[in-house]
Amino acid sequence: MDWRLDEEFQTPDGVVRWASMGSGDPVVLVHGTPYSSYLWRDIAPALATTREVFVFDHLGFGRSDQREGQDLSLAAHARNFARLLDHWGASRPSVVAHDIGGAVALRTLLLEGADFGDLTLFDAVTGGRWERGLFQLILRHADVFRQLPDYAHEALVAGHLRHATNVGFRPGVLDAFLAPWRGAEGQAAFYRQYSQIREVDTAEYEHLLGGITLPVRLIWGREDRILPPQYAEWMHEKVPHAELHWIEGAGHLLQEDAPARLMAHLTARFATPG
Repeated sequence: MDWRLDEEFQTPDGVVRWASMGSGDPVVLVHGTPYSSYLWRDIAPALATTREVFVFDHLGFGRSDQREGQDLSLAAHARNFARLLDHWGASRPSVVAHDIGGAVALRTLLLEGADFGDLTLFDAVTGGRWERGLFQLILRHADVFRQLPDYAHEALVAGHLRHATNVGFRPGVLDAFLAPWRGAEGQAAFYRQYSQIREVDTAEYEHLLGGITLPVRLIWGREDRILPPQYAEWMHEKVPHAELHWIEGAGHLLQEDAPARLMAHLTARFATPG
């Protein structure tokens, strides 16, 4: 599929590339790491049959600018997201966020003063102790990982991506996700962004989670090995009015493992409280 981001938005640290499609009530799709908006290639056009859909690549990811010296913290991503929302002029959009996109969306809502209509988080970083596994090793030893030979780096990234899916990728998809991280510049960009993503940026808003009043939906793959089900349960305890839905047989990447079931939830009405 030819996935294009033809629009540009200038941030203090470089250009964020974005696109919109469809018309109607706005919905914004927020990706995580180490992915890009390509993750939404099936979901965005389907939603665009009835809504205006916005997609973008975070700074340092995908087709957006990658360069030394960029601030790629969750706080910076949230500031950029708030700027994008202002640029689009989207009134109280629905926001759908995955992986670290969840933390970006929550910071934008709780600390940047954005106004969402509703929020869907799936297999997402939200708070608690989420520095774990390979991510924790990269945080502790970023300089070592930056020195990996290119073949070892690519094997590591490919293995990490495969670990996120419970059913495997369709032909060509793994290569598309690997492309931004290949070569000397891509390898530097990969560890640059990972080394700046920290729990401190989610700890800053955790005390505000209980005050969220807008509709919230949590969707989680039962076989998620990146953020196992206890992370969904943690968030549900913090925001008890949130809906919680499980997708059996799916891993971290619901867009790849269960796109039809994910779409069914994204197009359903939120439950009425009470």
